[in-house]
Amino acid sequence: MPTEEIRVSGTVQGVGFRPTVYRLAKACGLHGDVCNDGQGVLIRVSGSEEALTEFVARLQTECPPLARINQLTRTIYEGELKFDNFVISSSVNSAIKTEITPDSATCPQCQQEIFDPFSRFYRYPFTNCTHCGPRLSIIRAIPYDRCNTSMSAFVMCSECRKEYHDVENRRFHAQPVACHACGPTAWLERADGKTVTASMFSMLDDVDAVCTLLQKSEIVGIKGLGGIHLACDATQETAVQKLRQRKKRYHKPFALMARDIEVIEEYCIVNAKEKNLLTSSAAPIVLLQTSGKKVVAPSIASGQNTLGFMLPYTPLHHLILRRMNRPIVLTSGNLADEPQCIDNDEAREKLGTIADYFIFHNREIINRVDDSVVKVISDKVQIIRRARGYAPASISLPSGFHNVPQILAMGSELKNTFCLLREGKAILSQHLGDLENAAAFNAYQETLNLYLNLFEHQPEVIAIDKHPEYLSSKLGKELASKNQIKVYPIQHHHAHIAACMAENGIPLDSPPVLGIALDGLGYGDDGTLWGGEFILADYRKFKRLGTFKSVVMLGGKQAIYQPWRNTYTQLIAAKLWDDCEQKYTELEIFKLLKNKPLKLLNQLIEKGINSPSASSVGRLFDAVAAAIGICPEECSYEGQAAIAMEAIVDVSSLNNHKETLIYPFSFSISDSIYCIDPRPMWQALLDDLQQQIPQPVMAAKFHKGLANAILEMVKHLCQENLINQVALTGGVFQNCILLEQVTKGLQTLGIKVLTHSLVPANDGGLSLGQAVIAAAQLIEEC
Repeated sequence: MPTEEIRVSGTVQGVGFRPTVYRLAKACGLHGDVCNDGQGVLIRVSGSEEALTEFVARLQTECPPLARINQLTRTIYEGELKFDNFVISSSVNSAIKTEITPDSATCPQCQQEIFDPFSRFYRYPFTNCTHCGPRLSIIRAIPYDRCNTSMSAFVMCSECRKEYHDVENRRFHAQPVACHACGPTAWLERADGKTVTASMFSMLDDVDAVCTLLQKSEIVGIKGLGGIHLACDATQETAVQKLRQRKKRYHKPFALMARDIEVIEEYCIVNAKEKNLLTSSAAPIVLLQTSGKKVVAPSIASGQNTLGFMLPYTPLHHLILRRMNRPIVLTSGNLADEPQCIDNDEAREKLGTIADYFIFHNREIINRVDDSVVKVISDKVQIIRRARGYAPASISLPSGFHNVPQILAMGSELKNTFCLLREGKAILSQHLGDLENAAAFNAYQETLNLYLNLFEHQPEVIAIDKHPEYLSSKLGKELASKNQIKVYPIQHHHAHIAACMAENGIPLDSPPVLGIALDGLGYGDDGTLWGGEFILADYRKFKRLGTFKSVVMLGGKQAIYQPWRNTYTQLIAAKLWDDCEQKYTELEIFKLLKNKPLKLLNQLIEKGINSPSASSVGRLFDAVAAAIGICPEECSYEGQAAIAMEAIVDVSSLNNHKETLIYPFSFSISDSIYCIDPRPMWQALLDDLQQQIPQPVMAAKFHKGLANAILEMVKHLCQENLINQVALTGGVFQNCILLEQVTKGLQTLGIKVLTHSLVPANDGGLSLGQAVIAAAQLIEEC
């Protein structure tokens, strides 16, 4: 009778895969065993040829909900199988090649149980099974067994143990399984340390009391799955403003959570794809268009026409929101720019002056995991922040990358992720934030060490960004020196383009694509800052074919947060300042600029003091927004002015094809590089300001004009270089209007368009590009 060894790799641990194997093997009349090991799942099985074939086919079609089979290989088993039945064997420690499952939202069956008075899981905030619950957030080591998680602190009661060992039960080998009798507990505290009990509120328990506190406009710190959040009633402006003032987060939009889809639909338009995202096992924050039916507090997302909503993704959240028929704010529990708190004592210390109450629990969070953020553009999902629910699921690399050695890519300075590349897979970390903050950089190093240990990853080369001052790059050099391995410095925008190519499955040896990389800035090969680039690129090399005109960033980083600086330097570069002093003296932007210390600022520009040149399209957006009166003085976060300008675009003007409703740009060639010059746009915009054209119309004219300029550049470059594929990447392409306008225009030209859907277009996807470029260059050297 044939006997086979079947190796299954992918997301196959902690997802109910072995019980599925057991059930199917029994159904097919097979003998043998199945176990977890470092490579995934190993099946040794004996039976007829027909039974084995049926078993393998059903294994792939009846895969558990959270499982993902990347590879299944069958070989003849030469050993002797001494089984007269089929059994599940203990895990085997071996070289780690398997994957870690992302944290998963509460499944429908567990949701039903926590609200069923006859269930032993009734109102238990940590109910889970093999189809849902914590994974990455609680794991210390692989294989994914209870002893390697923070659940090792809780000894299973007899009931849980019975279900854990019952192969027919949904909780068979669900490592975090627990109940009221044996698992983690949650309790309510006052932030001032005074005693509090649920009886003070006449509620069912401490968790239920949280709902009452939120309804009373209190701010509550909630320890969830991958970190601690701060919550308040999203419809009460007083509560929202109190949270903003205490947290010192004055303008950046707050994320919202609602009990169910029906509540969300009272505030936003939700299409089928967005609904699927909200209710998926990833349960991300989804950016939705406001409907105008009901409104949240004005300062939730000031100046925007979208709201970021998510549904409850843990039993704790479901129980808190059971009686809540309106949305709540659920924002990261942290001080400004610091990582989210994950420890109870840390939260008491750092958030005690922000929250009025805390709902804590005693299950340790091992890995900090922020909420993911996504949006749907032209019926395609775009990930803005890749974290809970998505990381660290691997991304399969295109053909040509399957035999490369292990590579570590360090990522960027802002919106950082790092990437481990091995055996044709890329494992991106969860979003780790901006490394300029010391606490965030420390957390980055801790998470990096954890991943290297979890996956037993020993990189042979390290890829870094070329910017000499990025902390991630400096750390990469230190690690390379310490381990005596090679460093590959990768140009920022080449990495953006390569990331887009890789996630779209472009093979290693494919012809170059035209990459359009628009972002804030990145270190260019000529020593200047780039940010509006047209690059002919494959994985190994690139050539800069076109760019936007470089303009001084007055004050360096200050220009990101004070948009007027960009407006001033744009007008200087366009040689329009003299016109302003003669013709446009009554404009508000001119009056604002005239009140600045222009003599001193001009000296800084002339002497090049803290005023680098940059071809940044992100800063061009800021400059235009400030000129038309959007956030001219200050922004509290990068891109605030640009996002606000996108939100007010007049749709009728956008859809009107009259040339008078499009701002013009001009083109020139310098050193064989095409250059887009916004000077004509500025002249037309100043005239519109003088004629008091409404802001929404000017915003539409700018978006259309910019898209037109990009398309004209592409026409020239594609004809000259015989290109038929264009990759759109960089944080600026998170602008829905620009992305849609450019994509439609390219498709009309018969050009295939590559965009992002698996990793962010912003710097959160950069590490993937760094990794594949380093791999391609390494292969070429060999």
